Amino acid sequence: MRDLAPDIVRQRLLIEGYYSIDVDRSAVEKYLVGIAAHLGLRTYGTPIVHAPGGAGKDDNEGFDAFIPLIDSGISLYVWSRKRFFATVLFTCKSFDVAAACQFTRSYFGAQEVEHCPF
Repeated sequence: MRDLAPDIVRQRLLIEGYYSIDVDRSAVEKYLVGIAAHLGLRTYGTPIVHAPGGAGKDDNEGFDAFIPLIDSGISLYVWSRKRFFATVLFTCKSFDVAAACQFTRSYFGAQEVEHCPF
């Protein structure tokens, strides 16, 4: 992908995996606040969590969430029936990819995670 704005610092990371913990609204909020703190990213608001319950396909039920950062934001998507999650970190400040993956794997009790910086 060609860098269209080389003068703008930004880092993006997708992390996906299957979770083994109980994930409810509180767990989603704690993850977003926790990963931001772990990576030294400053938030300026509380997590926004949606659970559209019944509005779409049963297999897609779960949570869509976001926490705003001073330097962009972090999104989290959870599929409850499949016990699968995907999180996207988009920041205008550099962060440690390995630390983000380790925190996420540990928090969700995931045996393994896949990640892709972009």
